[in-house]
Amino acid sequence: MLSLSEPMKNKSFFIFKKHSGVGIMYFLINILGIFIVMSVIYFCSPRKKSVKWRPILSLFIVELLVTWFMLGTKIGGWAINLIASFFSWLIACASDGIAFAFPSVMGNETVDFFFSALLPIIFVVTFFDILAYFGILTWMIDKIGWVISKVSRLPKLESFFSIQMMFLGNTEALAVIRGQLAVLKDNRLLTFGIMSMSSISGSILGSYLTMVPATYVFTAIPLNCLNALILASILNPVEVTKDEDIIYVPPKEEKKDFFSTISNSMMVGMNMVIVILAMVIGYVALTSCLNGILGLIVDGLTIQKIFSYIFSPFAFLLGLAPGDAMYVAQLMGMKLATNEFVAMMDLKTQLDAISPHTAAVATTFLTSFANFSTIGMIYGTYNSLFNGEKSAIIGRNVWKLLVSGIAVSLLSAGIVGLFVW
Repeated sequence: MLSLSEPMKNKSFFIFKKHSGVGIMYFLINILGIFIVMSVIYFCSPRKKSVKWRPILSLFIVELLVTWFMLGTKIGGWAINLIASFFSWLIACASDGIAFAFPSVMGNETVDFFFSALLPIIFVVTFFDILAYFGILTWMIDKIGWVISKVSRLPKLESFFSIQMMFLGNTEALAVIRGQLAVLKDNRLLTFGIMSMSSISGSILGSYLTMVPATYVFTAIPLNCLNALILASILNPVEVTKDEDIIYVPPKEEKKDFFSTISNSMMVGMNMVIVILAMVIGYVALTSCLNGILGLIVDGLTIQKIFSYIFSPFAFLLGLAPGDAMYVAQLMGMKLATNEFVAMMDLKTQLDAISPHTAAVATTFLTSFANFSTIGMIYGTYNSLFNGEKSAIIGRNVWKLLVSGIAVSLLSAGIVGLFVW
């Protein structure tokens, strides 16, 4: 397993001259694959004429620089490790609270998804609401969003959200800025739903690192967020006027006292946990049910196998040999139909047998929440935070969320693949 600080010079495409003609062919296919994915997304856009290509090109250049910085320098690994340490501390604080209520559960070597990934939402939401109460979060949204929006020429809130969801995950990130989202129009609300498909949660980051190389996990995180901005700009281009591109600050009369605020935050977090849990159980059960029905029609047929054949052309476009492409396509199918944990556990057993390039693109693709159950989680979050009318925007655009989630993972894997051979 690669460490965060391990330099990638010996695997960089900058020494690609050492590789054979076949290797160069796969490298060129990798480049072609990135353009094909972008073309497919553009074809899916219902408002092609409204797409602005300048910010997209700017973000793509930033992605290449970020990937080089992460995979080619020790400073890059150190910086991301420092940020991850803060969020690990945040989750550790949440775990202390959970351990007080469930000491026997948290004392186990392995902790269930409900306790490790869902219950920490209560504290994470409360922590960031405290920052919002004292104006710290609002200031961060305004300043960080301003920097990213200057580079991307995209709205401040969307730009900040792309940074925030690097470690908070989709549900926590949405809950943290729910005050901002509540005053947005439906078309912008959809943008946040689309972007939420490509995040991960800091609460389960440690679990990833026990299965797949840490270097590629931490490289995938910023790439996913930047690609989410890019694809949201193509699938759902919105016009935001200067007057609308502001950070909403609630009037003083709406501001409650401190203890009422944090108590309400905890209740909001708990409500989210219950709704999300119901959605996850339901979608995983539906997948199992569908596999059972398919097995009656054709012995051994599952939704995962179907997706593996569907994804095989895209896996090949990541610069993989045919055998590796079919294996990575199978991992893609596993992730989409179930979750990334199932796929990562399979990948863990094959890391010593596959090439660095295959390990890099497979790990990068798997490092996100993009699957069917995540759509349910996002819908459940919208439903718990807003009224039914606002959450309906997600129900009417499920296909956009699914296409975006898959495409973001493919683009991130393709970009990382350019640097690792």
